[in-house]
Amino acid sequence: MPRINSPGELEAVRREIESQADRAKPCVLICAGSGCIASGAAEVIAAFRAEIENQGLAVDIGTKGTGCHGFCERGPVVVLYPEEICYLQVKPEDVPEIVSKTLKGKEIVERLVYADRATGEKASRESEIPFYKNQQRHVIGSNVRIDPKSIEDYMALGGYTALSKALCDMTAVEVLGEIKKSNLRGRGGGGFPTGRKWEESRNAPGDIKYVIVNADEGDPGAYMDRSVLEGNPHSVLEGLIIGGWAVGACQGFVYVRQEYPLAVENLMIAIEQATEYGFLGQNILGSGFDFKVTVHRGAGAFVCGESSALMTAIEGKAGEPRPKYIHTAIKGVWDRPSVLNNVETWANVPLIIARGADWFTQFGTEKSKGTKIFSLVGKINNTGLVEVPMGTTLRDIIFKVGGGIPGGRKFKAVQTGGPSGGCIPESMLDLEVGFDELSKVGSMMGSGGMIIMDEDTCMVDVARYFLDFLADESCGKCVPCREGIRQMLKILTNITQGKGKEGDIERLEELAEVAGYAALCALGRTAPNPFLSTLKYFREEYEAHIRDKKCPALSCKELIAYYIDPNKCRACMTCSKQCPSNAIDGGKNRIHVIEQDKCTKCGTCFEVCPSRFGAVTKISGAPVPPPIPEEARIITRESKQK
Repeated sequence: MPRINSPGELEAVRREIESQADRAKPCVLICAGSGCIASGAAEVIAAFRAEIENQGLAVDIGTKGTGCHGFCERGPVVVLYPEEICYLQVKPEDVPEIVSKTLKGKEIVERLVYADRATGEKASRESEIPFYKNQQRHVIGSNVRIDPKSIEDYMALGGYTALSKALCDMTAVEVLGEIKKSNLRGRGGGGFPTGRKWEESRNAPGDIKYVIVNADEGDPGAYMDRSVLEGNPHSVLEGLIIGGWAVGACQGFVYVRQEYPLAVENLMIAIEQATEYGFLGQNILGSGFDFKVTVHRGAGAFVCGESSALMTAIEGKAGEPRPKYIHTAIKGVWDRPSVLNNVETWANVPLIIARGADWFTQFGTEKSKGTKIFSLVGKINNTGLVEVPMGTTLRDIIFKVGGGIPGGRKFKAVQTGGPSGGCIPESMLDLEVGFDELSKVGSMMGSGGMIIMDEDTCMVDVARYFLDFLADESCGKCVPCREGIRQMLKILTNITQGKGKEGDIERLEELAEVAGYAALCALGRTAPNPFLSTLKYFREEYEAHIRDKKCPALSCKELIAYYIDPNKCRACMTCSKQCPSNAIDGGKNRIHVIEQDKCTKCGTCFEVCPSRFGAVTKISGAPVPPPIPEEARIITRESKQK
């Protein structure tokens, strides 16, 4: 690789890369993100390369493993460029047909294209699929075209031109001013204005300063930062270098989760390539600016996503938060000014510098500008990674992009902001998504996780689940968090087990108030949010659990029972054969009965009972009907026919 020493050389190299890449040449783009790899994408990539070679098409058709395409529910995803024909859930055995019919014969393989689950309407091009056409993918859109292990792919799409502009055409103060003008807010949690944070660090005393990428994404169901770092690591590096120039830092850190091996692999390759080209190291692009990057792998502690705990871990100490009497932007790693932003925030920086703050601010709301990446998980048809402008309503995200709730079930709530976020009910589906808008209703943006819940979800148990997670992840340094969360979890657990008593709600509210006010860091202060938001919008469920010993959602095991309706049972023996605890008494021509003392309430019988019978039911808050007499359990031919 030639070292690039000036903006002119960068443009010359970029044009050479473009000239060598025939844009009209067909190319098979296969998602190689972690989700698709888990679904067999590596085998699909190998199958395409082998089949294209076998059919003598290697010279005319290329193949490329790319970053995450976002449509994780239907992976592995394959896009045939330049037509943008999109095939979903592709298997290695599908490859010969795709090569023969589509690449050679220009025919569509209908069974592999998108088909709407409700209407059956099909779409063969990626831009026509509702999941994609209702998004604006500024940050992750390039994932589809880039091999994350190739710096040339990134440069061909304009990569590192923003860095060249920042270093050679703008002063550091002008770069900082552009970021402030864009009103870019941190995408990792509280939404603090990025420009203000950078300015605070730039103006802080001291010659040694640091810029840091927070890739310690630990929220259940969240994988936005992972996908950006896996799919387009150079965008994050470029943003980090620009940030270093703006604040006067010559050293950058990337703090990344140990559980993200592919992200680390692609990042290390990107750092090596950027160094060889001269985008990292000494005298970058002849500007006199020096910058290096160090990768620090975390040990899996959720609390290390908190700024001071993360910086303590970088120092080689136990990752515990510390009191922030002084902002980490002024006194962070080794007590030196340190700017911390998450992966998505850094990836936005090159876009803002290259296209201008005015371009960025045309998207979003008055106080929340740009786009935001969300991971849609839970009870939703289109599980995946989506990017939409700030201000998009929850309804549009969940139903237009996400495709609604599976099986015709009713939407109940969406949990945003990770374990420290809140649950938003159906009545607020038209809420515009923004930092301030979510905070006003008792939730938060967080890093962008969205967990969708349907009518079968118990909101009391949801609060218990997140408190259980946070109790386990608390570092234990301060009493309000360590003991407060533990006591809240104990009370919530008792409520879901039918052991709740009058006064429990008030005790939970007191504990929530103390933890929210007195905990050392954001983990403890925001830990009560799942309880407070579910209590605010679903108080009747708490009262039913405590007063009636009943779970309205028929979810809490200790408060439900399974019962076989003797009028519907046809003695097919499906449930008795699959019951793991042998709790179902029955046989040929004998009505089945669940022995309640043996039943573990696993729900297998409910799931496997043929829908045409519907004999197994769930009940809560009422006694199970007594077993019918033995002589009445015989099923005659006539009753079977009914």
